[in-house]
Amino acid sequence: MTKTVTGLFDNYSDATSAVDQLKAAGISDSDISIVSNNSDGRYNDDDNDNDVAEDAGTGAGIGAAVGGVGGLLTGLGIMAIPGVGPVVAAGWLAATAAGAVAGAVVGGAAGGIVGALTESGVDERDAHVYAEGVRRGGTLVTAKVNDARATEAEAILKRSNWVDLSARRTAYEGQGWTAFDDSANPYSKAEIDEERARYAGRASSV
Repeated sequence: MTKTVTGLFDNYSDATSAVDQLKAAGISDSDISIVSNNSDGRYNDDDNDNDVAEDAGTGAGIGAAVGGVGGLLTGLGIMAIPGVGPVVAAGWLAATAAGAVAGAVVGGAAGGIVGALTESGVDERDAHVYAEGVRRGGTLVTAKVNDARATEAEAILKRSNWVDLSARRTAYEGQGWTAFDDSANPYSKAEIDEERARYAGRASSV
């Protein structure tokens, strides 16, 4: 049996550290995915081959863009998610989300991400918090592993300073949030900076 282990990270560096550790533990690139808010323009079209970037933006070539010939993180592709805005993504989750809308990211990728998580066994309520976390500037890391390795994979994500999902859900709900809404306006860079500052310096949930 396969289990999907998922972690939300406030800091991109924590997320990439988690990915590196998952790979070092022997989990293959094909079983790992990363989706990161790119409102700060950390990556832009100039960082990629123009054709690949354009394909990733339309969804037509997202599989190629995130396939990662040189490894997962060097295979990052750029895409737009309704309700979230620009993200950089690589791996099975991004490819599944893009594929769900048959080559057209606009209007369906957000639902595709939530759907891809739930279809792989992630609780739907949790999937909405994960999507909202990315909307607010976070980075999502997922790994498909055998049941026997799930505890090990979770430990890797925890020690990389993953977000306490229950506490974050409570924080969001305290602001009136109920669920991820792909028709909502994406957060601006200023709003994301404010959101990141809100949780800066929080203790790890290890």
